[in-house]
Amino acid sequence: MVLAAFVATSCSEDQMDNINKDEAHPGLNIVNGKFQITDAITSSVYSTICGNYAWYVSSYTEQLFGTGNNQLKNVEVRLTSEMSANSTFNNEWNSTYLNLNNLVNLRNKCADGGVNAGYYDLLGMEEVLEALNWGILTDLHGDIPYEECFTGVSAPKINTQDEVYKHIFELLDDAQANLNTAISSKLKNAATQDILFQGDLTQWLGLAHALKARYLLHTYGQNKTTARLDSILTEANAAVAAGFEGANFDVFNGKTADNSWSAYWWSRYYIGSSQTVDALLTERNDPREAIYNFDMFGSNTIGIPGTSEQAVLTETLNAPAWLENGAAYLHLFSKSELYFIIAEVKARLGQDAKSDFETAVSASLDDYNATGGGVAEVTIDETAKSNYLASLTTLYTANPLNEILIQKYIAQTRDEQLETYNDIRRCRYVDGSYPVTLTNPNNVQSGSNRWPLRLPYGESDVVSNPNVTAAFGSGTDAGMYIFTAPVRWAGGSK
Repeated sequence: MVLAAFVATSCSEDQMDNINKDEAHPGLNIVNGKFQITDAITSSVYSTICGNYAWYVSSYTEQLFGTGNNQLKNVEVRLTSEMSANSTFNNEWNSTYLNLNNLVNLRNKCADGGVNAGYYDLLGMEEVLEALNWGILTDLHGDIPYEECFTGVSAPKINTQDEVYKHIFELLDDAQANLNTAISSKLKNAATQDILFQGDLTQWLGLAHALKARYLLHTYGQNKTTARLDSILTEANAAVAAGFEGANFDVFNGKTADNSWSAYWWSRYYIGSSQTVDALLTERNDPREAIYNFDMFGSNTIGIPGTSEQAVLTETLNAPAWLENGAAYLHLFSKSELYFIIAEVKARLGQDAKSDFETAVSASLDDYNATGGGVAEVTIDETAKSNYLASLTTLYTANPLNEILIQKYIAQTRDEQLETYNDIRRCRYVDGSYPVTLTNPNNVQSGSNRWPLRLPYGESDVVSNPNVTAAFGSGTDAGMYIFTAPVRWAGGSK
């Protein structure tokens, strides 16, 4: 009787324990991580790669003109209080760290004992996206909080860019191993939640190799050796061998949505075409010129970098036709970038890079045509591509590296301005030059540089993390380090 009463009591207590459990909203740690990968992909594109970071940077690189008598106008005339403020990129800083928090949580779920243990495909995807997000943060901001983030530490220390890059390479190496395991095991755990490659793990593997090639190239200035160039080429060729065709994010994906660039354009008209890009296109009789320099408002006026009178205009300047195409896909990593990397490395090694160069340019022509050609009523067909590539022979032969970098600049005007910003800073450190001349007269004011060498930290950490507060500075010096202190892979020390 005593035993029966004990059992009955135990059962009753177990039931009581379960009464207040919310079965409709289970805890994060028991939810299948495949649902997190969708948000991680979307956030990487909308919040980090193709958002406010790129809109500001596109003025710094002069791939677009900042207009509309507001924030982008301030950037165009190089207003220091706009560029150096900790509030300027606070939303993007927060969003990227939130995305990383989501990704790290997903990685932990894939560890032994986690709800997704053995999901090597999901783990590989997570590691690729995590590497990408850490890469963008440190490329733009330099030394950043990393190691103590998401550990419960209230004020994470700032890690050096070299330490962050070490982690990036570890993530990508591990991702390659996990994706190879997943491919050989024919895993499909992400299912339809993989809205980037729809479960094609060979494309994820190609992206992992392509990203490693990119980040090795970023650090070439710190290690200017043939061995480093060979390593870059090895990774890039591995991406090609995997059949990598670019990581293009289809914003519609069977739904009704607009890409971030078009949504921004339609809401504010803060950007226009830049004479810097158009001059390169016109000089080459480039078929992309009609797509890039599209007369949106009937004024047929192009932005001249740094012109304050144009910077205050709204609904006046010409703009790239793809901004009118809300269905235009967005890049996490384009096919053209991969082949431009191969071409640049081969050129630096003294090897023949013409075929890779032409593949890169051809991919860019296809990209412009697919996203803006319909709006501009321009068709870049195979004949037009062939004729254009033939016309570049003289320029390429005269100076292969220069034309490779110029064509990469034109290609990445579409939506990859962050990588152009990296190229400009990287090449200036590697050999003291970059073949595209930036013409904004406000880049130098009263003898001082006013072209940002990096972006300022986000306000949330500047006001709450003493480590970031100290790095940001105070008083009249607050944030002004962005004009004097390059990131480490561009020759800086922080």
